[in-house]
Amino acid sequence: MPQPSSCEAPSPPLSTAPPPSRNPYLRLFTVPGTRAFTVGNLIARLPMGMFSVSAVVMIAGSRGSYALAGAVTATGLAATALVAPLIARLIDRHGQARIAVPATAVAALGSLALLLCVRYGTPDWTLFAAYAATATTPNTGGMSRARWAHLFKGDPAAVHTANSFEQAADELCFMLGPVLAAFLCGTFFPEAGTLVGAVLLMSGVLIFSAQRSTQPPPGGRTKARSPLRSPGMPPLLLGFLAIGAVFGAMEVVTIAYADARGHRSAAGVVLALQAAGSCAAGLLYGVLKPAGPAERRYPWCLTAMAALLTLPLLAARLTDSLLALAGALLLAGMATAPTMVTAMTLVQQRTPESRLNEGMTLAVTGLLGGIACGSATGGWVVERVSATAGYGVPVAAAALALLICLASLAVRARRTVRVRRAVRTKRTERTKRTERVRRTMRVRRTAGPTTGG
Repeated sequence: MPQPSSCEAPSPPLSTAPPPSRNPYLRLFTVPGTRAFTVGNLIARLPMGMFSVSAVVMIAGSRGSYALAGAVTATGLAATALVAPLIARLIDRHGQARIAVPATAVAALGSLALLLCVRYGTPDWTLFAAYAATATTPNTGGMSRARWAHLFKGDPAAVHTANSFEQAADELCFMLGPVLAAFLCGTFFPEAGTLVGAVLLMSGVLIFSAQRSTQPPPGGRTKARSPLRSPGMPPLLLGFLAIGAVFGAMEVVTIAYADARGHRSAAGVVLALQAAGSCAAGLLYGVLKPAGPAERRYPWCLTAMAALLTLPLLAARLTDSLLALAGALLLAGMATAPTMVTAMTLVQQRTPESRLNEGMTLAVTGLLGGIACGSATGGWVVERVSATAGYGVPVAAAALALLICLASLAVRARRTVRVRRAVRTKRTERTKRTERVRRTMRVRRTAGPTTGG
């Protein structure tokens, strides 16, 4: 627990770097408090991959309707897209602990209300209302990234390693969350996944928020512009929307592909391999020291992502083997984490410091919206064409993200050229004006004595 004196004023960022270490990840955790808030964050983040699966199993099992279950989870996703940025803005303004704990309590109560509504057979509309209340769940991954950025301010290498670790943690939690939810719901009772998820979420946020010494200081009311209006942010958020479509489509199409071959139960394992490849690549990317600024690395990461995503399409079309598809997804996942780490670094660079959590939450909201769009598009292609053709949707989504990035770079380059041209024009006009003044002064000096004579 924190000392009483640290409850109101968080500590300033580190003035000196931690002791050097050959392992950059060990270097991160030499800072007091980082291990404790990381443990709390991982506990709180694990339910993020549990709630939707648990809700679908619970609702479909009791009401006999996957359509109703899907509509309820979609409503929760839409509510999260609206509410999450507002929660993040309050966190930036008033501090993580002050807002995250009550917001999580509301979300946990929403999950428990959903459980009770399902258990006691209340009308369908109550399911939508209860699940919508979970939209107040704070972005624990964003809060953790904000802490690393605060602690290692002025140390880009450490921030890069921290972002890589956080991305690997995201992949791990979203890989283990659905598996744990399915196990709990199938082994004990249908509501077990939701119940355990709510307990984990509340416990993790309490542990995380108790570490006051590492949290960024509250920004208060700020005149800093909204992240949506920050230069370079709108196209970056559009890119997150396209990347989210990759994830959403890949999940639906893989389940359909495995189901068509009589191995639907293996779909979770196959998708877990993709997450495992991304997790491993994220950890490796954090050890490396990428050359050049993140803005230059980002299009190359998207190019690699689009290229590797063709592997599942080729495996599905040429081999018709689930084993070959699993290997292709493992390789394709290796481009995900570097892309996400680089994109999150750009979000941190382009967002005002006093609104950092809001900026990262907007990025996550873009991902969630993309996942919903990708799931719908992938499902449509599977039904109208085939599961094999569905693997073209993630490729198209990654290519769209790359085109958005390249178009943004082209616009910024043209704007830079115009600004430089305007500056050169002003300098030329200033030089000419100065030269005219000097010429006039010389004429006056030369004419002065003659007039006086």
